[in-house]
Amino acid sequence: MAKSALMLALCILLPALISASRPMSRPYVLQGRVYCDTCRAGFETSATTYIPRAKVRVECKDKEQKLLYTAEGTTDATGTYYINVNEDHGNETCDVVLVSSPLGDCKTADPGRNRARVVLTSYNGIVSDTRFANAMGFMKDEVMSGCTTLLQSLMEEED
Repeated sequence: MAKSALMLALCILLPALISASRPMSRPYVLQGRVYCDTCRAGFETSATTYIPRAKVRVECKDKEQKLLYTAEGTTDATGTYYINVNEDHGNETCDVVLVSSPLGDCKTADPGRNRARVVLTSYNGIVSDTRFANAMGFMKDEVMSGCTTLLQSLMEEED
């Protein structure tokens, strides 16, 4: 009886422990964009520019808000970042957060768009290994000229 219990434990528990402790063979690719809100509108407009060399960080926390995982990334020339995540974080809450902007006149993170929640697990029906995060933004110090007209035209289209 003891031998069969030991064999059962080795056949079931050992593979589970090994697979849980090693990194994934195909990592998740977390993708998103960072922009400069030139009109200080709080959202992307046709006047929005995207920021190259902006720094972002993914943070995963447990239910007690204890930080369990972080990884950083930098945007490319189009303002897009790609961060490889080699682990499944199904039991954690993961957010991408703004770290810094290289633009001297666009360094203030928009309080409503300074983080984006992401799902980093395979146990949710998503087949792709690419995970997309909502765009995050910094606000320009001074509103760009022409923004009043642009925002008024957006309000007219809404009616």
